[in-house]
Amino acid sequence: MMLAQPAWWHELNTWEPEIALAFYGRTLGWKFDETALPEGGNYWIARKDNKPVGAIFELTSPQFSDIPSHWMTYLSVSDIEKAEQDTLREGGEVMRSSAIVPGVGKLAVVADSAGALIGLIEPERTLATTN
Repeated sequence: MMLAQPAWWHELNTWEPEIALAFYGRTLGWKFDETALPEGGNYWIARKDNKPVGAIFELTSPQFSDIPSHWMTYLSVSDIEKAEQDTLREGGEVMRSSAIVPGVGKLAVVADSAGALIGLIEPERTLATTN
């Protein structure tokens, strides 16, 4: 069974990233670094005091057409591939297979056996020791 650490990463999934970038930049003082995702799409890593604190992910059609803007919480795991296998074994579903986000780690989205979504992250080793 997968063992997760406390919430480690927060990601805003939004249809309007430019509005979100401006809002969180002004209200929380976040600075953003844009990075490319392996499967395409826009992703901005939020930093506070030069430390990564979360991200903004742009929702696009048709893949995310029925999904409203929302915050996703990611729980830290030591082996994301094993966590995905454990999820399937325990009756859950892998909704978005793990992908590497440079400077952050490997992220995946799963549904538990009751259908609730949760993110999983295997942080980059250098970040895992600082957060």
